[in-house]
Amino acid sequence: MPSAQFTIGRLARAAGVNIETIRHYQRLKLLPEPPGVRGGFRVYPRELAERVRFIKRAQELGFSLREIAGLLELQDGADRSAIRRIAGDRLTQIRAKLRDLKRMERALAHLIERCAESRGRHRCPIIEAIAHAVPLKE
Repeated sequence: MPSAQFTIGRLARAAGVNIETIRHYQRLKLLPEPPGVRGGFRVYPRELAERVRFIKRAQELGFSLREIAGLLELQDGADRSAIRRIAGDRLTQIRAKLRDLKRMERALAHLIERCAESRGRHRCPIIEAIAHAVPLKE
């Protein structure tokens, strides 16, 4: 087999994923179907390993598979405004999540402080908040 091509197993290893991930990405049209068969095995261009790593890294950064598909369609980089829009939308989501996490951090720190102050006189407010699904307030 020429070194420019991989079997699905070698592609998966080169990209750091499992075979089912490769198949899943193919079903979602994130990866093309292999162009040929050699010796009874489908063969994949080596360059697909980089594409799979891109998909996994984009997922780690919080992009949905739909957003990743959009980015892959724009991979030639010519439509920079579309790429900026997709990345900008993701940035807006990240900032909203950070605000929520900061709010939760302050609320939990406050409950921890109140729990320490109660010293057995009352039920710990952390347990109370969880038991009664009381929203965490700042």
